[in-house]
Amino acid sequence: MATTSGSWAQLRQQARAQESQTEALFHTYAQFASQTDIAPKPSEEEQRTEEQLNEILDKRSALLAQLSRLHDSEPTTSALKSTNLARHREILQQHRTELSRLKTLLSTTRDRANLLGNVRADINAYRTTHPEAAEAEYMLDERARLDRSHGMVDSVLSQAYATSESFALQRETLGSIQRRIVGAAAQVPGINGLMQRIGSKKRRDGIILGAFIAVCCLALFWFW
Repeated sequence: MATTSGSWAQLRQQARAQESQTEALFHTYAQFASQTDIAPKPSEEEQRTEEQLNEILDKRSALLAQLSRLHDSEPTTSALKSTNLARHREILQQHRTELSRLKTLLSTTRDRANLLGNVRADINAYRTTHPEAAEAEYMLDERARLDRSHGMVDSVLSQAYATSESFALQRETLGSIQRRIVGAAAQVPGINGLMQRIGSKKRRDGIILGAFIAVCCLALFWFW
């Protein structure tokens, strides 16, 4: 019984180590799919990483088969060992699914990159063999840039015209208000005379204040 428990512990330790190794290989393998300038064909490192993933997944499958036989050979069933075995199988299945997903992603990314590369190569080859087409395309690009520049100028002019019209409307509104105020003041009896008296009083007060300040300044200079 002790030998069986020891074998089970050793096999479980190997299973956990292989799972960690698989995670590290997945990290390396996923970097190939995230490349912006992916190569048209898999590199030696990519192929080697994929082979290592397949090998370790097969080793894990064989190791889990040993664990299953060891578990079935025990006279009494352990719920904890059953749970551990089921968990290892679940992780193995997840890793197989992840490997399939990454393979598909790499293939799709590589096909897309190859397609774009072929299109660019065809365009460059056509431009090389047909210089008049390249010149026409350049002229079309220049025309498009000029059209965009004209559109920007038209937009700026439209905004300037709108601002000018707004200022003219404001001037007209202020003039209308001023005319209404003058008209209202003219219709009120004695309002003009009152305004004149107020203006005269302000001027008189200003003269008195100025004279007082002048006297103070002279006295200050005299007694200094």
